[in-house]
Amino acid sequence: MDKGFPENFLWGGATAANQAEGAYLTDGKGLSTADVMTASVHGIPREITDGVVEGKYYPSHHAVDHYHRFKEDIALFAEMGFKCYRMSIAWSRIFPNGDEEVPNEAGLKHYDDVFDTCHQYGIEPLVTLSHFETPLGLLKYGSWENRKVIDFYLQYCRTVFNRYKGKVKYWLTFNEINVMSTKPWMAGGVQSDDEQTRMTAAYHQFLASAKAVQMAHDIDADNKVGMMYAGHIAYPNSCDPEDMQATNDFMHKMLFYCDVQCRGYYPSYKLKEFEREGIVLPIQDGDLEELKNGKVDFLSYSYYLTHVVGKETNLDFKGLNGVKTGYKNPYLPTSDWGWNIDSIGLRYSLNLLYDRYQIPLMVVENGLGAIDKVERDGSVHDSYRIDYLRDHLKEMKKAIEIDGIPIMGYTMWGPIDIIAASTGEMKKRYGFIYVDVDDNGNGTFKRIRKDSFYWYKKVIESNGEKLE
Repeated sequence: MDKGFPENFLWGGATAANQAEGAYLTDGKGLSTADVMTASVHGIPREITDGVVEGKYYPSHHAVDHYHRFKEDIALFAEMGFKCYRMSIAWSRIFPNGDEEVPNEAGLKHYDDVFDTCHQYGIEPLVTLSHFETPLGLLKYGSWENRKVIDFYLQYCRTVFNRYKGKVKYWLTFNEINVMSTKPWMAGGVQSDDEQTRMTAAYHQFLASAKAVQMAHDIDADNKVGMMYAGHIAYPNSCDPEDMQATNDFMHKMLFYCDVQCRGYYPSYKLKEFEREGIVLPIQDGDLEELKNGKVDFLSYSYYLTHVVGKETNLDFKGLNGVKTGYKNPYLPTSDWGWNIDSIGLRYSLNLLYDRYQIPLMVVENGLGAIDKVERDGSVHDSYRIDYLRDHLKEMKKAIEIDGIPIMGYTMWGPIDIIAASTGEMKKRYGFIYVDVDDNGNGTFKRIRKDSFYWYKKVIESNGEKLE
């Protein structure tokens, strides 16, 4: 019987352009929706401003300067032994306003250099096409509420699929696509509490993704295209049947996104909900065939925590943590930011998703946001991060060995400190590599290897056998 992680397992780490690159207007880049989000201050959620307002701090504008330091950063990833680097292309670097006919060559050249550097070290890029940064110029169309944006997205996809043919073979169409139900501005430049608007935007993203999957396969038969799910996984508050049903309802709200992208059609429970709520999808001739023909090759997802849901749950999607259900799990410790730490839940989630879809899975975000301290000698002792990751990897290994689940790879979030999506902070650090930048963007930007850096290097060298 095979034991442990497969030989070709894609070990690595994951970042996003808007949280890492900075250089927000360099080399012809246009503004994105991320570039008008301020940092969270004193627990108040990030503000979305009308353009860039003088005197306000926007973390994405400088981030950790990965745009200029990617060679140094990828060399550090290679030192850990990365097989895979999940990253995103900033759409507005390629089409600054989103609707141009001719792409920005400087942006294309930058990512040529990034991918060439990856391949220099034998690192396989896994590229997210749209990661929480829709070009701001598309708001004049209504962003994803307007079907025209599908064509702009496909023009972008066609450009990068052709340009990077042979350099990139793993793609994700949209980051955490179900965030359209929780934080629609991040998901696609949609600012509305109206469910009809959100479901119209989600429909257009489903259609865009399905067409992009088919296009990627046509351009290069070696391309593999996945979806990316924000890993909302819930336990019932009790064995009360009403708590069980409330949990099922919650999971339906999230998993229908996976249903459409993995199965190629809307599930009956969602169609009945639309019927009750009076929501009408803007379906045109041929659309349903496109969804069916554009099913993804694999399912990737983020996993940080689990929720507890019950009959008295009144969902709140406006907090910094994405969703509040009103219940706490007394069996689990929490992070500095109040997120449940649930390593066994990772195995549970892998089983839930594979049982449901029967396609390969990949965990493309998993990590611990914590406050790290640089010692006088320049070291960073983050044993808490090692403990978190070790426990999760042990559960992933069980999912492979005991449950027989095909898992393609694991890209920890984020291998280098970057600004946090939920808060815009730097003090909420995830990395194996410390970056000397504070919450106001001040610092030397110096990179420092943490203890976890050396631990993860041993994990990869041993293909997951040395976890202690």
